[in-house]
Amino acid sequence: MKKKLWLTIVLGAAVGLSACGSAGSSDGKNGSVVSQEKNSENQELERGSVSDSAVSSGDSAFGKTASGQAVSGETIKNSTDGGHAIEVDGKTESYEDVKVVKTGNSEGDDADFYGENSAVFATNGAVLNLTNIQVDSDGAHANAVFSYGKKTTVNISNSQINTSNNCSGGLMTTGGGTMNADNLVIYTKGNSSAAIRSDRGGGTVKVTKGSYTTDGTGSPVIYSTADITVSNATLTSTASQGVVVEGKNSVQLKDVTLTADNNKKNSDKSKYYQAVMIYQSMSGDAAQGAATFGMEGGTLINKNGDIFFVNNTVATITLKNAQITNKDSKGIFLRAAAAGWGSEGSNGGNVTVKASKQTIKGDIVVDDVSTLNLYLADSSKFKGAVNSDGKAGSVYVELKGNSTWTLTADSYITSLTCAKKSINLNGHTLYVNGKKYKAGTKSSGKAVEAKSGSSGKADSKTGSKTDSNSSDKKTGERKAGNGRPSGKPGSRPGSQSGNSGDKSGSGNRGNRNHTDGKGHHNGKPSGTPPAKPEGEKDYGNGS
Repeated sequence: MKKKLWLTIVLGAAVGLSACGSAGSSDGKNGSVVSQEKNSENQELERGSVSDSAVSSGDSAFGKTASGQAVSGETIKNSTDGGHAIEVDGKTESYEDVKVVKTGNSEGDDADFYGENSAVFATNGAVLNLTNIQVDSDGAHANAVFSYGKKTTVNISNSQINTSNNCSGGLMTTGGGTMNADNLVIYTKGNSSAAIRSDRGGGTVKVTKGSYTTDGTGSPVIYSTADITVSNATLTSTASQGVVVEGKNSVQLKDVTLTADNNKKNSDKSKYYQAVMIYQSMSGDAAQGAATFGMEGGTLINKNGDIFFVNNTVATITLKNAQITNKDSKGIFLRAAAAGWGSEGSNGGNVTVKASKQTIKGDIVVDDVSTLNLYLADSSKFKGAVNSDGKAGSVYVELKGNSTWTLTADSYITSLTCAKKSINLNGHTLYVNGKKYKAGTKSSGKAVEAKSGSSGKADSKTGSKTDSNSSDKKTGERKAGNGRPSGKPGSRPGSQSGNSGDKSGSGNRGNRNHTDGKGHHNGKPSGTPPAKPEGEKDYGNGS
């Protein structure tokens, strides 16, 4: 077990001590002396002050006084490989007006799944409140603020985070933890370093307001293996996707400004660039099943490639009154297609798009192992072509509530529901199940079903899929049947052995075997984690 830095709280009134001058004096009630200490692991605390911001717990512990007051004005440093500047294990603690500086390196599962080497770390049902703090991380695999495990909650507000090395995200949530963030400024410079990040076991992340920027390759602003909601924020990526959703997880955006410039590749698994990618890597980090992406209001500006790319999974994309602009004249609106993840021949994208009061501009491509159900409602407008080259996957288009489709090229779909005035052929031909559509004709069709073999199990009514055997996104516990099949596209070489057990709640940071405190193995994967090529992480190339 690694040593920790403890603040020794000396209660003057309790032991009959008199005031000792202006520095560290006691007021005889709840004013307390906070000692300064530097431990053998190069963790240093510079003296500050104790604020009057009370927290719910009155425990005497690192992070607050015996009366439950928050520590403020401190500079807390850690330079140990694998260590933390702040670690809260199963307690309630609060910090405000503190600066956290983290150096020191780690690698692989311990850092990305379990929080090793993060600057600020909460686990085992801890509640950690952070207000007006600054976190500077310069280590490899040194995430800034990490919430790990069920019932663990981190609340952070009005704070700034900077990470400069690879695999070092801003906010990180795994194992079913909870992260609540308000009005942050986050900037990450390294590769595979999402500003808002999650990994195995997922959790719940809620972000409001603030600015979130990434500069590295494989560093989207948001990488989701969790349920992530972001509202009234500015999101900017300068090299990677704006958002990546993996597996049975979600991202919901409301009134955000998202600007994506995906201009660098993190692998050779796909030749496409995009603002939003939804996929299943088959790495075991995300449960198999239907992914969801939603955007209401706000703006999405894409500078390179396509807007949406869906591969090797079932996905629902919900859009309502969002302003979406593609500045790449060669890019398209949606591409559902096979790539390097999953099994060849059954690794397409199976997509349902639901648009309300939405304008969509750009073409749609659905390859022969993919499907699309496009629902346009509430006066939505679509201007573009579907599978203009005639190489059609299964596509259903439904237009209701005065919605319209204006073709920009010949289009090929499988089924159509529309009113007489819904379709503007604009001089082009629309083929429905191989037959030419006659302008001004009412049509009634039905949705197509997802192709078999993609992640999850098809729902008979919507064409979406429900969960199949997989790793549990809430706990990280491995279930039967979710292993990484060797020899199949998308599997990771050197895959884990499939050990099972609940990873939430270990909290034993010094024990690299991650036992539960009783000597039982708690499911930490064995072996070296190889690359998840296209999304946010890429262990294999050192990023």
